[in-house]
Amino acid sequence: MFKLARGRPVAAAFKAATQPSIQSRLALQKRNLSIHEYLSARLLKSYGVGVPQGDVAKTAEEAETIAKSIGGDDLVIKAQVLAGGRGKGQFDNGLKGGVRVIYSPTEAKMFAGQMIGHKLVTKQTGAGGRLCNSVYICERKFARREFYLAVLLDRTTRGPVIVSSSQGGMDIEAVAKESPDAIMTTPIDIHVGVTDEIARTIATDLGFSEQCIEEAKSTIQNLYKCFMERDVTQLEINPLSETSDHQVLAMDAKLGFDDNAEFRQKEAFSWRDVSQEDADEVKAAEHGLNFIKLDGDIGCLVNGAGLAMATMDIIKLNGGSPANFLDVGGGATPAAIKSAFELITSDPKVSAVFVNIFGGIVRCDAIAQGLINVVQEMNLRTPIIARLQGTNMEQAHKLINESGLKIFSIEDLQNAAEKSVQFSKVVKMARDIDVGVEFTLGI
Repeated sequence: MFKLARGRPVAAAFKAATQPSIQSRLALQKRNLSIHEYLSARLLKSYGVGVPQGDVAKTAEEAETIAKSIGGDDLVIKAQVLAGGRGKGQFDNGLKGGVRVIYSPTEAKMFAGQMIGHKLVTKQTGAGGRLCNSVYICERKFARREFYLAVLLDRTTRGPVIVSSSQGGMDIEAVAKESPDAIMTTPIDIHVGVTDEIARTIATDLGFSEQCIEEAKSTIQNLYKCFMERDVTQLEINPLSETSDHQVLAMDAKLGFDDNAEFRQKEAFSWRDVSQEDADEVKAAEHGLNFIKLDGDIGCLVNGAGLAMATMDIIKLNGGSPANFLDVGGGATPAAIKSAFELITSDPKVSAVFVNIFGGIVRCDAIAQGLINVVQEMNLRTPIIARLQGTNMEQAHKLINESGLKIFSIEDLQNAAEKSVQFSKVVKMARDIDVGVEFTLGI
């Protein structure tokens, strides 16, 4: 039986079935390069995978021209937004559906004009939606059969697996939840690859007709080749179709790439569309910060991913909720701290900030002075709980206590977490009744 936790295509089902911990939230939100559908189609075509004829348009006029060049009166226009559920989404101007069937170049121009420059809201984007900067115009192909196929990395086998299902062209998360036996998993030995026998077996088990087995076999092998050569972390085809004229085509494609492979996948990373990413996370990456926005109200500034996870856990254990994951790294320079505070305090929900730094590479007194400078420069009124441990921690404690600012130096982790939660609750209460509040460690 397929385990839901193995791959991103079924992550939503796993998330719905369990109350996600902070760790799983971070796993789901981890930044990996994703590219638009039209780019995925181009890449797959270069590997010999069949895709419908189509091209991208960035203006309504371009959409009309592309529709004319494709020919025919049966086309599809797809909003290029990096989110699932586009077909059931709605644009901020009221237009329903980010994927629509069109019957003429005139309709291509009309719908492109209503999509480009507007935000599409889907079940994955949140209420704010994501901006559509382009549309993909492609021929409409009629499928005799629709399948699901993905190549993923599996922690259990410590290698790639091919996940496939005869129930393609639909919500695969729902299939995984309701009919897990309909999903097959085939581990692949990276030293052997996808042999003819493996690929034929998958194609046969999926249900391709006899005349399409060989083409389906080649398609599966080419998809795996793309996965390996391009450092892909997720290659998902839904649906992989057998058309009415017995072609094997990838009707829709989703590719994600390993961020650590950017140095050797420069072409793929040149396709990155930052307009589809969280602006704060993009800004954080520019400053060398690992930042992921969460739903809570206690800002976290920590050096080291492990310490950051522990900090968020102890906040939760004390009844609070972290507003972010933020790892400033081993250096934790004053410039990095300032950038971190700008990111944290830009969230209006943040009512307290918990700074938890281990001074190993850098001295605690230098961090303390950096904190003081940032609070003075930014005129911050949000209470800050600072737990600085390591080199020169006594001097750091003295600097903070003598600063006269709303920075509270606490050495014990449990005590610091408790105070962070208490301060946060007081600030939220004060905001609700619109009054000022003064803080002491005793509260």
